[in-house]
Amino acid sequence: MDTGSKMQNRELGKTLFSDLKWINARPKPFEFYTASELWTDEHTSAQMLALHLNENVDISSRKMAFIDRSVDWLVSHPGIATGARIVDFGCGPGLYTSRLAKRGADVTGIDFSARSIEYARDQARTMGLDICYVNQNYLDFTTDKQFEVVLMIMCDFCALSPAQREIMLMKFRCLLKPGGRIVLDVYSLAAFDQCAETSRYEANLQDGFWSPEPYYGFLNSFKYEEEKVTLDKYSIVGRTWTKSVYNWLQYFSVESLTAEFRRAGLEIAKVYADVAGKPYDAGASEFAVVARCTGEMEIWNI
Repeated sequence: MDTGSKMQNRELGKTLFSDLKWINARPKPFEFYTASELWTDEHTSAQMLALHLNENVDISSRKMAFIDRSVDWLVSHPGIATGARIVDFGCGPGLYTSRLAKRGADVTGIDFSARSIEYARDQARTMGLDICYVNQNYLDFTTDKQFEVVLMIMCDFCALSPAQREIMLMKFRCLLKPGGRIVLDVYSLAAFDQCAETSRYEANLQDGFWSPEPYYGFLNSFKYEEEKVTLDKYSIVGRTWTKSVYNWLQYFSVESLTAEFRRAGLEIAKVYADVAGKPYDAGASEFAVVARCTGEMEIWNI
């Protein structure tokens, strides 16, 4: 090999090493926030909508049978079905909002994905349902309305940083009518214990999920023991472009979630295994809570 080739290979090696070092680097918890990469990209938003609507998986949304049970449980509480104002943060294509509207609720849905909101609006028109859909990052959502029920389902709360969760809880508190309730679910510490650090590399990682063009995908899964946080870091390399997507998840105990709610002037009134009212199971991978403003009288039949 001549001197020029050796120098070229050395420079190539330096570049590759630097790129791989960056791909495999462990960021600080919630150091980067890239929700827009997933929900607003033309290709990945279409992939996410397809997962929402797939009745056989519960990756982006719960399976339809569970959603039906969940809505039945929600509307079983006094005053929820008829005329109650309900807001669904992260409503996706309207799987909960449409069902609640059919039961007579006054529903507002907020979602980052324009594609999901467009689908939800089309479905509402087809079904003759009057639903207010807002295409916006729900961290920025404001309204003069107040609601009997605030929903955040599919463990969306876990994808937010501590600062973002503080914003959301204060927002929830302001949005609640007197006697209103927050219903949300989270991943448990039992689920965190089952997580492991891994790395993976594939051409067209996840069967072309990240781009219609050929690409190489790197997935690094990190686990942060002290913070009870995990990260799936996706590094996607196309012919002329690269992008990184950070999928953070916070895991909770009932005690740690209770403490966050208390700092926002909220208290957890009841703990369940899921948002369909199943009894709490300490060993399950998720749990759900019904919360209220601190010091309010109990009016829900829970």
